[in-house]
Amino acid sequence: MKTRIAKFIADSGVASRRAAEDLIANGHVLVNGEKIDTPVFFVDENDSVVVDGKKIETRGEIKLYAFHKPINTMTTRADPMGRKTIYDVLPAEYKNLKYIGRLDYKTTGLLLLTNDGELARKMTLPASNISRTYIATVYGDLSKLDLARRGITVDGIKYKPMKIDVMDEHNLRVTVTEGKKNEIRIVLRAIGAPVKKLHRISFGKIELGDLPVGKIRLIHQKTIDLILKSF
Repeated sequence: MKTRIAKFIADSGVASRRAAEDLIANGHVLVNGEKIDTPVFFVDENDSVVVDGKKIETRGEIKLYAFHKPINTMTTRADPMGRKTIYDVLPAEYKNLKYIGRLDYKTTGLLLLTNDGELARKMTLPASNISRTYIATVYGDLSKLDLARRGITVDGIKYKPMKIDVMDEHNLRVTVTEGKKNEIRIVLRAIGAPVKKLHRISFGKIELGDLPVGKIRLIHQKTIDLILKSF
């Protein structure tokens, strides 16, 4: 079955679909030895696709990894402000992996990485309803947590109910499914309990466990199969 060239490139893990379209438009992509300049082009596993001189392999075994993201790293390929990214921390053999969702610069903990662009896309779709659990260290007033538990609108943006368990006077266990940008920080600040530290401990069925900071771990194939069956 043929698929659009940009999706083919994205599924290989070389670049996002948008970045793939830019590569195509700028003449960096060859199909069967011919340069193409439009994303409206279809290929399959029998075609030879080359990006910047490197042949793209067809979609093979799907791999998924847990990475313990350090503080003060950006979840991006390159930061225009020159800040350190996760790819500056990852060993060379993992630098082609795609991240699944994002953790902001100051947030630490579990970040999933994969070689499969379609898996990354599906796991971040709101419709997939995958829970993410964090430990939020906060300061301020905890008396209005029920507002966040019921769902709240901040600056015109509606945030779904969060599951919040109080661990002690400064630490909360927060579970969300929506995945909006900075939602925990925004919502807790709005109810008077701004976040000092935020650390993700699980994403769906996958837990960070005792994985050291900056290290990466391959997820067992059985877990990957369960995730694929859930879509």
